[in-house]
Formats: sequence, structure tokens, C-alpha cells
Amino acid sequence: MTDLLAKKRDGGALSTEEIDFMVQGYTRGEIPDYQMSAMCMAILLRGMDNRETLDMTMSMMHSGETLDLSPIRGIKADKHSTGGVGDKTSLILCPMVAAAGLKIAKMSGRGLGHTGGTIDKLESFPGFTTAISEESFFRSVNDIGIAIMGQTADLVPADKKIYALRDVTGTVPSIPLIVSSIMSKKLASGADVIVLDVKCGDGAFMKTEEQAETLARGLTRIGRLAGRKCAAVITDMDQPLGYAVGNAVEVKEAIAVLRGEEKGDLLELCLTLGACMMAEAGVVRSVEEARQELLRTVEDGSALGKLAAMVKAQGGDPAAIEDTDLLPQAAVTLEVPAEKRGWVRRIHAERVGLISMHLGGGRATKESAIDLSVGVVLRKKVGDSVEAGESLAVIHASCGEKAREAAQMLLGCYEFSDEPVARPKLIKQIVR
Repeated sequence: MTDLLAKKRDGGALSTEEIDFMVQGYTRGEIPDYQMSAMCMAILLRGMDNRETLDMTMSMMHSGETLDLSPIRGIKADKHSTGGVGDKTSLILCPMVAAAGLKIAKMSGRGLGHTGGTIDKLESFPGFTTAISEESFFRSVNDIGIAIMGQTADLVPADKKIYALRDVTGTVPSIPLIVSSIMSKKLASGADVIVLDVKCGDGAFMKTEEQAETLARGLTRIGRLAGRKCAAVITDMDQPLGYAVGNAVEVKEAIAVLRGEEKGDLLELCLTLGACMMAEAGVVRSVEEARQELLRTVEDGSALGKLAAMVKAQGGDPAAIEDTDLLPQAAVTLEVPAEKRGWVRRIHAERVGLISMHLGGGRATKESAIDLSVGVVLRKKVGDSVEAGESLAVIHASCGEKAREAAQMLLGCYEFSDEPVARPKLIKQIVR
């Protein structure tokens, strides 16, 4: 390992065998944290070429079990988001795509910090569980076209160990390490088609479009080199996605979109990601045909039906889809009035996510318990006009004190202009 450290320190490329020695040795505990920390820093400073990044990804993928989806009939599709605020896309996109004929066999995670997790949101349905067996997972995907399960402990153990190390050694921003972390899990999950939602802006890890494009190209390149159909969509996260930020409040918004009641940026993103999935899968002649097919699943109710079927199959109460009052309800709701008139110029997305976490809707650490009922529901987004005293948002909290604290914090998230403001472009670019 000392030789490999010196080689990467001096700008050399590690061989396939050297990378595998390093990854497997560290996973087994044969290489100490201090040497792997030094290697992560060397990779951050010196980088990795495409072959090295692919080798790193494949070695991490094979550090534990992989999911063989061959028992599932048809084309299997998966989606990954790099994390954002108010990102309930999977709750809408996956049922739409399943209703359009692709099979959704998805592994998801929990939220940490200001970014939410799909599993936490789904657990807003009373009784719902993602802790299901492979047999149940395969059966649900074959029978109803969709299942979402939690990541197993034996899937890509190298990533768990290396990510924990990167988190405390200042090496998280390394693009080759980000790519290998994301793609090792996606490849191990077994899907034929992988679509990536790469966020950029205030509420995202990648703050600029240029950074997001570099990451998106790295992710799609490794996906294709590994033999998968792969595309990425770079999307705006300078304000929260949609209006709701939390868990149950986001589920309610997702249901409203699937009912056809909401037709804003959230639906547009799901149509774009879903069209990329269907185009990569080769089941449509054009992206426009895919969009029309996905819209049909909303209009005829088949996408909402897929969500209900998945909730029921995984132990949840599908009645909560018809009556969203059955979802967790906060003890206190508080309107946040605007202090002056104008147009919304900016909403600090990361701060809104942190407010939700402060209310109890997110985790400061992996061990933190969360309150599924709390969160923030915005009423005004960038480009909207506001009158003094008009509501900017509604706080959902466990008590009045926390609601009032969050309301004051939220006022600091908004910036206003005296002149009209253009609405930001949600879809920055598509990378194939």
C-alpha cells in the first residue's frame, strides 16, 4: 500500500490489480484507515483517469453481494438523485414509468442532513416497509411492475467504509470517488437502464452547473463502460423542488401530482427523467412519444394505481392515497406572512432544508430519529409576486415554539426584488 500511495502521490495511474488490492484489502480490514485516508487525498489531488475510475467502481461493486435481477421479466430501470431539498421525484416518477411498461426495481436510502430520503417519505404511509426479502421484491416487480426496498447491509460494503472515511478527511469532493461511490451501488443493484438526476445550485452538493456537468459526464461514462444504458439530467436546486419540504408533506404533494392536480416543475422533471429512461430502454420512437405516454399514466390514473399497489404490497395502507389526512399530521401549522411586497428573487434552498431538519424532519446524524409529520410547505417560489402580509409558506411543527422559530428562520431564506423576476430554468441540460 505504501508503494501505491507513492505512485498516486506522484501522479501515476494505478493498475486494475493495484486498485482491487487496495479496495478489497481495506474492506477486509487489512489496510488501515490512515493509509486509505492518504490514498483518498492523493486521488482528490491527482485524480483518476477513466480506466482507473471504472476499475475503482467495479472493485467496489464486487466488494459484497450484487443483486441479480434476472428473475424479473422485462427491462429493469432505476433512477438516482444526487440529493436536494424537496426532492420527492421517485414517488412520482417510478409509478409513472411502471405504468408505462418498464420495470422499476429500486433500492433507496434514508435522508441525512438537509437532503431527504425516499425511504423516510414512503414510511409516512402507515405500515409501509422497505425491509422486504429479495423474493418479495422480485414478486412485486413482476406482478405490479414496481418495488422500492432499502439497501442491504451486504451491498457494496467498500462504499460504506470509504465514504465514512472521506466524510471526515475532507475528500468528499473528489469526482472519481463520487462517481465510483454512486455507480458501484447502482451497478450492484442490477438495473439495465440507469438515469441520474444531477442537482446543481444552493441546495445541492454541486454548486455550479460546470461541476454538475463534470459529474454527470463521469457517471454516464462509467455506466456505459460497465455495459448499462445510462443518461443524466442536470437540474436546478437553487430553490426547493416543488413546494413541500419534509416527509408526509412531500408525499401529499407527490399524490397531488399523480392525481393531475399539480402541473409545475415537479411534473416537468419527472416527465424529463422518465422520457430519458424510456428512450434509453428503446421502447419508444422518440422522447416526445415517451412524454405523451407518461402524461397518459397521470391522466388515466394508472400511475396513481401503481403507487397504491406498491404501498399495499409492502404493508402500507393505500387508503392514505385517497385520504391524505391518514398520513402523519403535525400538531401545529403556522402561516409565515411576507414583511413587504415585491417579487421573490431567491430562496436559499439549503437553509429551507435545514429548517425542516431543525423541526425534526431530517437527521443530523444517521442515528437521529425523525418526525414524519413536520416540514415546510412553500406558497411562493422564485418569480412570484407577493403582497405585504401575504403567506410565503406554512410551517408544520410539533409545537408552537418550534413553529415560531422556524417561521423566523424561513423569512431569512427569502430575498425580494422591486422589479419582476424571471422564473429559473429547471432542466439545465441532458447528458447521454
